[in-house]
Amino acid sequence: MWEYTDKLKDHFFNPHNVGEIEEPDGMGEVGSLACGDALKLTFKLGENGKIQEAKFKTFGCASAIATSSVLTDMIKGLSLEEAAKVTNKDIADHLGGLPEQKMHCSVMGREALEAAIENYQGGGKKKHEIEGEVVCTCFGVTDREIERVIRENDLTTVEEVTNYCKAGGGCGGCQGAIEKMIETIQGDKVKETPVSVPRRAGKLTNIQKMQLVQQTINEQVRPALRAHGGNIELIDIDGNKVIVAFRGMCAQCQLAELTMKDVVEAKLREFVSEELFVEEDADSTEQPHNHIE
Repeated sequence: MWEYTDKLKDHFFNPHNVGEIEEPDGMGEVGSLACGDALKLTFKLGENGKIQEAKFKTFGCASAIATSSVLTDMIKGLSLEEAAKVTNKDIADHLGGLPEQKMHCSVMGREALEAAIENYQGGGKKKHEIEGEVVCTCFGVTDREIERVIRENDLTTVEEVTNYCKAGGGCGGCQGAIEKMIETIQGDKVKETPVSVPRRAGKLTNIQKMQLVQQTINEQVRPALRAHGGNIELIDIDGNKVIVAFRGMCAQCQLAELTMKDVVEAKLREFVSEELFVEEDADSTEQPHNHIE
């Protein structure tokens, strides 16, 4: 399981500045429900031109809530020039650190702040547009975004890039392109980097496996399916076989088999164990089972 700092837990259970400012001076929206994370940040300037009030609304995990909460605290009292210098690392540091797999939440916070500042500078009309060509089609991440997280956070592996911006975390088809970008940007530093120990080193107990599978489905899979009128239910775990049932629109979708392999199975292998494989419950119906919730 991921280790969360006490400060992160406090911001998750008692988030600050939740909501939306009426008639804000700046508003930024980033992410999407289809990708599992979305954030809306609004701010109001005081008479001195500094940020007097900041609020957020987010759809995401505990880290997304905590990073949004601490970010709104951080930028209060700052000028826009000062706020624009806040990095995703600054956000993570203010929480005492984030699990590597959750660093993308701090990046999303930084992007929302930039979008809100752009919105203000554009007179409320400018829409935040991410430049570059899309590399990761699963999550809509561009080459500019990937290049930026590599440079700002000194990343040297595809796994690290996935942790910071989700690129490469879906079907995996873009991982080769990401590797080339890392080699181009980091050069010999990549060769000097020792092979990292897999984050799931060691054998998981059945309880640990069950908890991680359920958490991954809740945080990485279900939000995307719900955004399209579908859902997923964890039916059982038999060794390395994970049995699921699709609900709603997903149960009727002709692409359910593709979703099961390229989304569900890929996420479980990324966050739990590379040995897992997913099968659909042959007896599933539209009525939910009383199994693992």
